[in-house]
Amino acid sequence: MKFAQVLVDVPTMQTNKPYTYKIPDALANDLRLGIRVIVPFGRGKRKVQGFIVGFTDHVEYAGKMKAIDSIIDLTPVVNDELLSLSKWLAQTTFAFRISCVLTMLPSVMRAKSTKILKTNGQPLPDALVDLFGDHSELEYDEARFNSDQLAAIIKAVQNGELVVDYVVKNQARVKQVLKISATQSPNELQTVLAGVPKNAVAQQKLLNWLIENPTAEVAQPNLVNQLGIPIATVNTAAQRGWLKKQKVAVLRDPSKQPVARNYPLALNGDQQTAVDQIATSITNSNDDVYLLEGVTGSGKTEVYLQAIQKALVAGKTALMLVPEIALTPQMVNRVKGRFGNLVAMLHSGLSIGEKYDEWRRINSGQAQVVVGARSAVFAPLENIGVIIMDEEHDSSYKQEDTPRYSTREVAKWRGKYNHCPVVLGSATPSLESRARAGKGVYKLLMMPHRINNQSLPAVKVVDMRNVIVNDGQTDFSKPLLDAIQDRLNKHEQTVLMLNRRGYSSFLMCRECGFVLKCPNCDISLTMHLKGRKMQCHYCGFEQPIPNECPNCHGHQLRSFGTGTEKVEQALNRLLPSARVIRMDVDTTKRKGAHEKLLARFGSGQADILLGTQMIAKGLDFPNVTLVGVLNADTSLELPDFRANEKTFQLLTQVSGRAGRAEKKGEVYIQTYNPDNKAIQFAKDQDYEAFYRWEMRMRHLANYPPYFFTVRVTASANYENQSASVIYEVDRFLRQHLTNRNIILGPTPAAISKINNKYYYQLIIKYKHEPNLQSALESILDQYQAATRHGVYISIDSEPVSFM
Repeated sequence: MKFAQVLVDVPTMQTNKPYTYKIPDALANDLRLGIRVIVPFGRGKRKVQGFIVGFTDHVEYAGKMKAIDSIIDLTPVVNDELLSLSKWLAQTTFAFRISCVLTMLPSVMRAKSTKILKTNGQPLPDALVDLFGDHSELEYDEARFNSDQLAAIIKAVQNGELVVDYVVKNQARVKQVLKISATQSPNELQTVLAGVPKNAVAQQKLLNWLIENPTAEVAQPNLVNQLGIPIATVNTAAQRGWLKKQKVAVLRDPSKQPVARNYPLALNGDQQTAVDQIATSITNSNDDVYLLEGVTGSGKTEVYLQAIQKALVAGKTALMLVPEIALTPQMVNRVKGRFGNLVAMLHSGLSIGEKYDEWRRINSGQAQVVVGARSAVFAPLENIGVIIMDEEHDSSYKQEDTPRYSTREVAKWRGKYNHCPVVLGSATPSLESRARAGKGVYKLLMMPHRINNQSLPAVKVVDMRNVIVNDGQTDFSKPLLDAIQDRLNKHEQTVLMLNRRGYSSFLMCRECGFVLKCPNCDISLTMHLKGRKMQCHYCGFEQPIPNECPNCHGHQLRSFGTGTEKVEQALNRLLPSARVIRMDVDTTKRKGAHEKLLARFGSGQADILLGTQMIAKGLDFPNVTLVGVLNADTSLELPDFRANEKTFQLLTQVSGRAGRAEKKGEVYIQTYNPDNKAIQFAKDQDYEAFYRWEMRMRHLANYPPYFFTVRVTASANYENQSASVIYEVDRFLRQHLTNRNIILGPTPAAISKINNKYYYQLIIKYKHEPNLQSALESILDQYQAATRHGVYISIDSEPVSFM
């Protein structure tokens, strides 16, 4: 083992081919697969982070081999399974392998390379004397240098007066706490105490505590607060040798609230059948994939928990995925309440440090159950016994940035690697999953009844066309408003969903028809009354609400459409006694806001929970008896072949929030398309009928699951650039692919400009295309150099949306 194969972390001109480096004798016994190292790269003294992915005794290279500079880790940060997974992921997502490896790690573990300017003993130019001062080296940062200093630095480097060095910094930091412990025995401290002056009260308190707790280690801030003494007293005690201070590494605890212990519940017949089949696969180490199709309230969570218990009893670990953990705190609390400190969490609601510490707990084997959102599928668990994916249909399981992976496919890969079952759970499975279950590729487990034998809520469709004719423009129909008032009278709770945040959709001048648009995106600005601003929900651009039309300078500006902010205002006006909680991106920006708002609602501090689709799943409140969908058409008419499926899923999921306990539930769906099939099937809550109807539509249009799809997108700073590139790609594909596929486009994307980038795309639909993989890989390599000119090619296999 003389050479190591290293996957280098270089943002430009990436490659899936590792580079070979000589192993210094001093490191020969320390290197392992999956360890991060620092290596020289390219010309000069540039150093970068890399990952060891292989070893070899022989290399065919006549030149001088570069050697590994140093190591970052003492133990591997990417285990053998994840190294193999990164190779598969790079191939299937058309991404570079280094991107896949970095995706698997906490962001804090991405090392940072810094340029250092060093003097070599020669006098510095006058322009640099003040900049360096008394120091012999300086971190290079273009932002802090003026043009004269930059010119002087470049000239000094060329003349050899300055040397450029590169330092790779490991950003991962372990949290340390200053802890205090006694250094003398209780008898010795008693003697010390006897000699302390009577007026030295703080010293007496500290000595008494040390005598009573001779073996304790306590954090200094906690001790100071507990005893009510100044830090100076502790410092004096340390100087006199009564105690010692030492920094101790501790793990950050992401759990902000204590979680009540819960215990396994008695299962009904459907639940028991599901648990038994999954347990058999765990025991026999079978990599079966189960589709657990259960209506809302059927007890899928308890099936998950008991399946996890089976894995733990078998000496294995478990991985449970939810669409977005911050939106489902009840689910997380149930898992932590069942398995306690064995549980680690990985999700976007954690701080960088908390994520790092939870990852460390998993990597070290301290945590045996991982609950997390999409990226938790890469948790460094070993010997996995079961992988569970709740709400498997949710679109958030698809990564929209490179690498564009499907969490479901990664989970299945890990299931095969670990010889363990994968459980896909949903009340409204994706058509792809349901079709595979129908073909026997997945094993179908049905749970068609609620656990308390309570009937599903009654759903009523309200035709809003008549409401406009009779009452004028309004967000609430009379039947829904009356139903809300009825719940207020009964002291029951209501959930209202409108999948659009802000106050109104757009602002238009009634004199000239001008609509205020984002200067960076091809989209209108949304009005937010709080803060009086117009905001782009794509790039974040903001500007004050104008007093006059920017086009004609008229004063007939009017807002159109509605959002959660406007509905909240209407509720306060129409139902002044109602206590309303609004839950959307604007009200949940702060850490822990989701959990706090839901805790308030769950404790009865509010009558109405108003929110976007984030309230459609994972909520289980026994006093919620009414659900209202204010506009069921929000996602229905989008230019997306999955529009019907997403609408049906969202309506069915949010309807399931009502009547989950003893009280019966009721649902009102307001729509301008009451005869739409997706809405009618949602009204009947008949997934199987919707599935058969939508499958016929997909078959007629040659869409998934009858065809596979790939979307190729070109983006650039100028529209002619992106259009030119996508047409070049189109010609290349038509030359290299067979005629057994369908290519749609090229066309501008549905939103053709986002954040000053222009987007063009084409769609490939195919059943079997032998040349596709090599053709797309060629495109990826061919256009990599174009990124220097602001042109990017992205390839998305099985996109969840064509928008």
